[in-house]
Amino acid sequence: DPEEGISLTLWDTQENAENYERSGMFQINMQEIKPYLQVSNEWKAQLSKDMRVEYKPVLEEPVVTSYRTVAQFDEKIPVELMYLRLLSLKIQPGKMEEFISIYQKDILPLLKSVPGCRYAYLTTSSERLHEAISITIWNSKQDVVHYEESGPFKTFIDKTKHTFSELFQWKIALENDQTGHIITSDDPALKYYSVVSGKSFGK
Repeated sequence: DPEEGISLTLWDTQENAENYERSGMFQINMQEIKPYLQVSNEWKAQLSKDMRVEYKPVLEEPVVTSYRTVAQFDEKIPVELMYLRLLSLKIQPGKMEEFISIYQKDILPLLKSVPGCRYAYLTTSSERLHEAISITIWNSKQDVVHYEESGPFKTFIDKTKHTFSELFQWKIALENDQTGHIITSDDPALKYYSVVSGKSFGK
């Protein structure tokens, strides 16, 4: 989606991130970007100063979501242009700890051995209890394509898919019965972004 961008920031602690969101600096930053936000399909009705009803377009407000890093194989990201891959996974209730353990013990060493993969993080959210996002940062898009078309990505899915949501398990069972390909809201979701600007504040 060429009209979508994500500002991804990594923090030393959750407290530091929350303090920033409550600070005046965060509000100033939001005001700075507002002129560039896309207008949604919604409109709002309001009274003008002379008491006339007027309709104004609604801006697409940025959504702020926080995720806790639960596994990683590198700590600091330098400032350079790279390729970002986000894999969102819906995990069954009660299976998150098992999924994290597999990611730490099996998936991180696998990713570290894949050519072009520079950084890997597994994150979870206190707001979305059954969602995990694997964030990987690559030298290039070509490295990502090669990874997805080769064995390591299939190994990742095979090792962890038993922890995926019950809806996804149901879909797999149906496909095994040869009822055709089914798309569900709980399928692993992939998004890709080119890193166009960045700053490392590492000590």
